Amino acid sequence: MDQDPKERLLLPPRAAANGPNRRGKPTTPVCGGGGGGGGGVAIDVHGLKKRGGGRRSWVRVDAATGASEAVEVAKPALMRRLDLPARDLRLLDPLFVYPSAILGRERAVVCNLERIRCIITADEALVLRDPDADGGAAADVAVRMYVDELQRRLVDRADDLPFEFIALEVALEAACSFLDAQAVELEAEAYPLLDELTAKISTLDLERARRLKSKLVALTRRVQKVRDEIEQLMDDDGDMAEMYLTEKKMRMEASLLDEQGLQGIGNNVFGSSYSAPVSLSAPVSPASSPPASRRLEKQFSFARSRHDSFKSSESSQYNIEELEMLLEAYFVVIDYTLNKLTSLKEYIDDTEDFINIQLV
Repeated sequence: MDQDPKERLLLPPRAAANGPNRRGKPTTPVCGGGGGGGGGVAIDVHGLKKRGGGRRSWVRVDAATGASEAVEVAKPALMRRLDLPARDLRLLDPLFVYPSAILGRERAVVCNLERIRCIITADEALVLRDPDADGGAAADVAVRMYVDELQRRLVDRADDLPFEFIALEVALEAACSFLDAQAVELEAEAYPLLDELTAKISTLDLERARRLKSKLVALTRRVQKVRDEIEQLMDDDGDMAEMYLTEKKMRMEASLLDEQGLQGIGNNVFGSSYSAPVSLSAPVSPASSPPASRRLEKQFSFARSRHDSFKSSESSQYNIEELEMLLEAYFVVIDYTLNKLTSLKEYIDDTEDFINIQLV
């Protein structure tokens, strides 16, 4: 007996989990040994542990030359090299399914944007290349396209953006373009089908419409997550300032040079064996510390304190307008895609209402 068409569109049938006619192979227990209890799917825990903590294949793009090379790096080595916690690298692991995310850290930007999973620093971009990832060959092609586009922009250098922003922009562009292409493909399938349903209701078209609506909900969720990530970054000046990796690196190098210079001044004035007094409040004997040396010591101490104060105040002041404008451009793009999907959902809802009226 055919199912009510109205139910097929609005309430998709559920497969009977424990029905009397259910057939299939018996499940294998997760753990060996006898005993009762429910069955389960066998999981190779040791294989997962080895793969999760083992060496992975990355494509490294050098910031200075744009040259790329395939490298294999273990997760613990990346954590030590980039000072990243394990949870950040877990976002990129193909073994786990995580939504899109953009994280700004002290020395790196971690990006999980659809098929592009990468770690960006001031000196390089590491793009995860996993042949076993979802999408298979398509995911591998996406990685190659990302690397090619990043290299092209590094050669052209049409603007003065630092490397980390160029690499981030290429990742955002790839994700937004991929999601918009899927939205366009869904529109091309949906609108003719819905128009056909309004003209003539058929069980086959209702089933197609149900599957299409499920795809729409899943795609909308992914688009919404990318949009939310960009919006969250734009709303937090601290998060955007954290992503100025090149500037932070330059300031750190300048700070080290200044510190070495100040130490050199101290050594030249007081001699290599000079050491600062333990307590500034302790009495100083005129015989052991000449007046000229005390004045130089005070100047040296004042210069050090002024330098430290300047470094502390400058570390939290970045001109974030550059990054904000970049993010805003892709926010507009992904928001346009979301609006298309929202309009399509409204059209589906209107079609459902029309069909419900016809079936009453």
